[in-house]
Amino acid sequence: MSAARRRFREDGDAVTFDFAPMVDIVLLLLIFFFLTSNLGARQNALPLDLPRASSTVQETPDLPIVSVTRAGKVFLNGQETTLTRLRGQLEPLARASGGLVGLRADERGNYGTVVRVMDEIKKAGGSRLALGTQPGGAAGESAP
Repeated sequence: MSAARRRFREDGDAVTFDFAPMVDIVLLLLIFFFLTSNLGARQNALPLDLPRASSTVQETPDLPIVSVTRAGKVFLNGQETTLTRLRGQLEPLARASGGLVGLRADERGNYGTVVRVMDEIKKAGGSRLALGTQPGGAAGESAP
């Protein structure tokens, strides 16, 4: 019995808790949440002057977005690409979204480039287009 009592006394020393691993985990969680919260803003990363419309629909995050700048540069989900590579990069994304592809083009951009991009979207399997617009302004009203 004395051996058990002696073991109890040795284990009865003050118990300490090390906060360093817990702080590490909390910091890792913070970094994870900061990174994932910025992924939702990828569609609005390009400075495009979109046309205005009186009725708009909220974009879905799974929708592949093709953007065309005023200078005619083409972007797929915020990453610059070329018109020739667009079809190959867009095919699996269009298939995953059921053929729905978002198109955001600068209002004062080259109309010919936008039409060529629309043709490549169609060839990549994009059967439906969701055109990006800015809220505000009535139909037939021009922006200043």
